[in-house]
Amino acid sequence: MTDDKVYPASKPPVAVNGGTTANPTFPATKAQLYSANRPAYRPPAPRRRTHSRGCCCRCCCWTIFVIILLIVLVAAASAVVYLIYRPQRPSFSVSSLKVSSLNLTSAAHLATAISLSVVARNPNKNVGFSYDVADITVYRVSPGDDDVVIGKGSIASFVHGKKNTTLLKSTVGSPPGDLDELSAGKLKGDLKAKRGVAVKIVLNTKVTVKMGAVKTPKSGIRVTCEGIRAVAPTGKKTTTAVTTAAKCKVDLRFKVWKFTF
Repeated sequence: MTDDKVYPASKPPVAVNGGTTANPTFPATKAQLYSANRPAYRPPAPRRRTHSRGCCCRCCCWTIFVIILLIVLVAAASAVVYLIYRPQRPSFSVSSLKVSSLNLTSAAHLATAISLSVVARNPNKNVGFSYDVADITVYRVSPGDDDVVIGKGSIASFVHGKKNTTLLKSTVGSPPGDLDELSAGKLKGDLKAKRGVAVKIVLNTKVTVKMGAVKTPKSGIRVTCEGIRAVAPTGKKTTTAVTTAAKCKVDLRFKVWKFTF
């Protein structure tokens, strides 16, 4: 006797919009397993780098702290040096000014020959100065008018010791180039006047200040002396300028590390 096996009939095709579709395949394909209905992929949110930010903040704080600490230490050291040495500016005065020649040889050319003596005093007990070569400029001055250069010269470099007074001498010659017509005309009138020519002397150089083991960088120094009257000589006779009212102003700002006094 034979057993008859009964197989279920396949499902009829499903009609879609009046048409028919094929029966689904078996087993399921990969496209069916990974259908388009699965959830969309969402990348994970980036992690917050709180640890790195914390390190950066700490580094910035430490850097600022170190900078402030260095500034405080330098300021304290500078204050100690200043209190120990009490540095003062040197003083200058015009000792004599003798005029051998001061006349216009042509409409605009000035012939100048002046012997200048300047006294430099260092009032400090523990501070010394070392000067470079100084440039000297002699001006004719008049209220309301521009200064006119009537002579140029220089003073050799020198060391100014503690509690020292030094006499500096220089020969001032003619200025480079000719004077302009207006300046030459005004100077000609002053040279003929009995009261003479009002003169200003300016010295420019650089100086190094030494306080014990501390040596500052070179700083600019300007010495301006006013209140001088010079009379042009007649013939070969030398005249001496009046310097009793002369006053010299010293403009010096020297540095100890980053601090200026």
